[in-house]
Amino acid sequence: MQAQEIITVENLYKHYGQVKAVDGISLQISASEIFGMVGPNGSGKTTTIECIEGLRQPDKGKVRVLGLDPEKDFYALREIIGVQLQACNLPARMRVEEALDLFASFYQHSVDWRALLDDLGLTEKRRSFYNQLSGGQKQRLFVALALINRPNIVFLDELTTGLDPQARRATWDLVRRIREQGTTVFLTTHFMEEAERLCDRVAILDHGRVIAMDTPNSLVSQLGMSRRVTFEINGHSSGATKIANHAASDFNPALLGVVEGVQKVDQDGNEVVVHGKGNGLVGELVRALENAGVSFTNLRSEQANLEDVFLALTGRAIRN
Repeated sequence: MQAQEIITVENLYKHYGQVKAVDGISLQISASEIFGMVGPNGSGKTTTIECIEGLRQPDKGKVRVLGLDPEKDFYALREIIGVQLQACNLPARMRVEEALDLFASFYQHSVDWRALLDDLGLTEKRRSFYNQLSGGQKQRLFVALALINRPNIVFLDELTTGLDPQARRATWDLVRRIREQGTTVFLTTHFMEEAERLCDRVAILDHGRVIAMDTPNSLVSQLGMSRRVTFEINGHSSGATKIANHAASDFNPALLGVVEGVQKVDQDGNEVVVHGKGNGLVGELVRALENAGVSFTNLRSEQANLEDVFLALTGRAIRN
């Protein structure tokens, strides 16, 4: 039986002058799914999610959320979705319980926020002022505010940006619990590991378009690369004589391009990343480097992952 589609986006467009922020995006998201959207800065993620939430009016296209038009049915939609925005803040001297009481008053129906605080590990902070909370506690508070109306769908925009690794992992566990309780989760993130660990499906955006969409495992499989081998060039040897500090610029990536199983070689300064497949890939690379007299350190081998897919599709150039 096919899962019920509760978010449908067809040919969505949003332009700002000559800038095509969203350029013909189509999506279908099913009930109880954790759906992720990733992309470089300026790829259209936030504009897309704001159009779906009804916070921004698209130029063209169709959006339906639980059968509602976010633009025409804005107030009805507010009652059944939860939103955690990319940039959130509260008055410094507002207490946690005051914020929850205030947000609960916005809805016709709300949950007992005391139980919500228990779930989010914030019970001991209910009387604390907002400015006394840590970064992770503030994020959990905003999630609580997004869940206070027991939404069918919750939108989480850059949920773990700025959190330390421990707080990030705790937040991931929270997202999984939200889904287990029957809520559909739509999240955007800059962390590929986060998308890979949490999401049932991921859409990769670039220049306002969806350039790939599938399960994380399928996206990695489609890349056709099973391993990533990374090492650092630290010198060059000829016979028994080592010429220290041999310039990384003298290294020729084509040296490894002919090795069996190698599909792509990237170099950034003295760091070299080789993408390829085959059980004997690492051994063949080591032999090729030794035969060419290239001295290297910190060689490590990892399975290809969603970050490899992301970089292969969007490139390595920094976006503003």
